[in-house]
Amino acid sequence: MPRTNFQDLLDAGVHFGHLKRKWNPKMAPYIFMEKKGIHIVDLHKTVVKIDEAANMMKQLAHAGRRVLFVATKKQAKDVVAEYAQSVGMPYVTERWPGGMLTNFPTIRKAVKKMHTIDEMMSNGTFETLAKRERLQVTRQRAKLEKNLGSISDLTRLPAALFVVDVQKEMNAVKEANRLNIPVIAIVDTCCDPTPIDYVIPGNDDAAKSISAVLEPLCAAMKEGLEERKLEKDKEEVKEGEAPAKKLRSRKNAPKAEKTEESEN
Repeated sequence: MPRTNFQDLLDAGVHFGHLKRKWNPKMAPYIFMEKKGIHIVDLHKTVVKIDEAANMMKQLAHAGRRVLFVATKKQAKDVVAEYAQSVGMPYVTERWPGGMLTNFPTIRKAVKKMHTIDEMMSNGTFETLAKRERLQVTRQRAKLEKNLGSISDLTRLPAALFVVDVQKEMNAVKEANRLNIPVIAIVDTCCDPTPIDYVIPGNDDAAKSISAVLEPLCAAMKEGLEERKLEKDKEEVKEGEAPAKKLRSRKNAPKAEKTEESEN
């Protein structure tokens, strides 16, 4: 797995923290210096933390587990959605549905409702409804798609969460902590890193910075997915070869000699 490039993080401005007066003292181990009233993040530590998180995310992808990406702030939502889609992972970029993890069965019911509406539209049932009812169903479908469309294939709780801005997404972090789901997050100098399992110190406000962190993480996940696919293909080939070997061994087996009784 390739290591994170220090220069790429520097060029993207990942090292720019928040104003000194807004800092959280618990982030002190990750701060390199203060310049013009702004804290500068130690990118050497950021590189190490990204590599740790990337290794874990690769293992999860290799095992066929899902990582839920969470980022509802304006600067992050489009970037996070793009990277999550590139590795086929679910994401939340609109509003965090309260109880999404702690009350997961209810969220699944809402997703099933969306699928039911889709079936109505495909089998012609939708056309039999009155005009007013069709309008209500269409609005309901649009609302469900906006809030839950990106997690429609999440059939069980995710194996981990990736979060941008732990202050804004505190509800998501709290739910994950309650269920012992590991949290990976970009943590700025104004945030409390205590509830985060994999802290990635860095700028969580700029789209370029968020993209620079996501690039190596998603590259690692792609590696894990490709390795998983290769292993599956090998298993399928072996399973296909086994019956063929048995058939060949039967064809090549020596014929039993006829007994005297059979000849008589």
